[in-house]
Amino acid sequence: MIIDMHCDTISEIRHRRVGRGEDCGLRENVLHIDAKRLWESGYLLQCFALFVSLRGCGAIDGQDIRQPDRAWEDVCELYRLFRREMEQNADLLQWVTNAEELKHCRQTGKVGAVLTVEEGGVCGGSVKRLEELYDMGVRMMTLTWNFPNELGYPNINSLDSRHGYQSLFQADGMHGLTEAGREFVRRMEELGMLVDVSHLSDKGFWDVAETGTGPFVASHSNARAVCPCVRNLTDEMIRALAERGGVMGLNFCADFLRTMPEGEANPGRLEDVAAHALHILRAGGEDCLGLGSDFDGIDTNEALPGAQAMDKLWDALKQGGFTERQLDKIFYGNVLRVLSAVL
Repeated sequence: MIIDMHCDTISEIRHRRVGRGEDCGLRENVLHIDAKRLWESGYLLQCFALFVSLRGCGAIDGQDIRQPDRAWEDVCELYRLFRREMEQNADLLQWVTNAEELKHCRQTGKVGAVLTVEEGGVCGGSVKRLEELYDMGVRMMTLTWNFPNELGYPNINSLDSRHGYQSLFQADGMHGLTEAGREFVRRMEELGMLVDVSHLSDKGFWDVAETGTGPFVASHSNARAVCPCVRNLTDEMIRALAERGGVMGLNFCADFLRTMPEGEANPGRLEDVAAHALHILRAGGEDCLGLGSDFDGIDTNEALPGAQAMDKLWDALKQGGFTERQLDKIFYGNVLRVLSAVL
């Protein structure tokens, strides 16, 4: 069985339909993920993110980005697309919003689908909109993407004039959560919505750890000690996440797995994913690691080109010395534990 905490497939389907005029849907497609391959590959559950980029109109700190109302319209449009796809693929997929539905999903053999949001800025700082997202079925949300918003700051800041290759290695230890961000963390815990710290600044990570009391996740982040990209977590962060009963998902983005000389291609290798998995296991223990592919939000990793390739990852980790128990925890058990508890 497989649980993946993060993909951008819904947003990519919308982009292909609206931006390219392609006939693209969730059942079968040329993307990293489709419903048929999830079912054939033995997935128990896939988290589907509604990803919204704030770039567009409006301003934060004098920079050109999307206004909250426009961002809200975008996330609602993606939500409607997700609902239609769930209805059209009900023979293969089951929308999961609580622990009972998750249990039922395991009994029916359908692939569970958990709805998430990537970019807390869609709420415009409004707790009412956060509660609307919960009522819509959203069960996890990243507080930021690559722009500062009303909740806090990211580590890779696309409004920063230094943005570029080197900004991947410049962590933000100064700017964390705002007061609204702290309020969101507390309200998300009350609602039963997972707080996701992937993309969040280093200071923001520690603010979440200080503000909340329950488990939180880094849905698609690797180990910074193996690859120094700031999208990855330090060993201290990994241990703090583990101590709170949280989980982090291995991200298959090649540039988050291994550093390369500037300008040199990075196609992606299984041994790089295995190196991160082994390090995270040593830093935080075997209960804090899961999968967070970032499929359809990253360039194709040639070693892991889509949902159909998870057996290759299993084999690579097994050959790398992981036990069957550890593999079961990584591939589904740890995320299932957190989701069952929070939902």
